[in-house]
Amino acid sequence: MTPSTDAAPELVRFIREKIPLARAMDLELQAHDDDRLALRAPLAPNVNDKGCVFGGSLVSLMTLTGWGLVELALRARGHDCDVFVGESTVRYLQPVWADFRAEACLAGDADWTGFFATLRSRGKARIEVECEVPGTDGKPAATLSARFVAKSRAD
Repeated sequence: MTPSTDAAPELVRFIREKIPLARAMDLELQAHDDDRLALRAPLAPNVNDKGCVFGGSLVSLMTLTGWGLVELALRARGHDCDVFVGESTVRYLQPVWADFRAEACLAGDADWTGFFATLRSRGKARIEVECEVPGTDGKPAATLSARFVAKSRAD
């Protein structure tokens, strides 16, 4: 993954401004390219009573990262849409004891071409996104599979 483009830092500023939880989590951009987005957050504002990352912070960062990936793709192609989480499944696999990051990419069978074709013809479309918080041992600490829905604001 390459360093971010200008659109990604702008989106992160938007997220921090409009979503108080993201600001409280101290969410930051790590990296972005056409296929992936990575956001990070420090442990301190996201710690639970056991000293590891709060599960709500893990799912929140993954959800925001997946949402951000879709939002960046829409903005890059000039689409003005509302983006919602339609459905998601989260798995907590191991505790996270330090600053953490979430990485989002399209699910294996999802593609932007079909998504944008549907959006143009119907005014709304959905796309599957996979998110992961890497663990320190190289295995995922948490995963999120989500369906995001974009609805054109022009409708």
